[in-house]
Amino acid sequence: MTEMHDQKLPPLDKEGYLIDLNDWSAAVAEQLAKAENISLSPAHWQIIDLLRAFYAQTDTAPAMRALVRLALQNLGTEQGSSVYLMGLFGGSPAKVAAKVAGLPRPTNCL
Repeated sequence: MTEMHDQKLPPLDKEGYLIDLNDWSAAVAEQLAKAENISLSPAHWQIIDLLRAFYAQTDTAPAMRALVRLALQNLGTEQGSSVYLMGLFGGSPAKVAAKVAGLPRPTNCL
């Protein structure tokens, strides 16, 4: 997929997650973020890249506590806090960040 400015997204499940994780691209991420009223900044991409790398190694999308720990270990104290992540991705950062990153819904997320 190339340019996706307001183009049709790949197939999503009823909660808005990609059905086929291989459909993900930066352009798809921008569209998924837009649907969540998020404009992606370099700070967002830092978390998205971290999530995608974690998923590539573990085949799981981390729930909130694990996401905070992952960000703390890899990005430092400022980014490794739930307040910081909520500032980027809203009230359910683990779910929204996973969605934008093209990952499945994290297990153990309400």
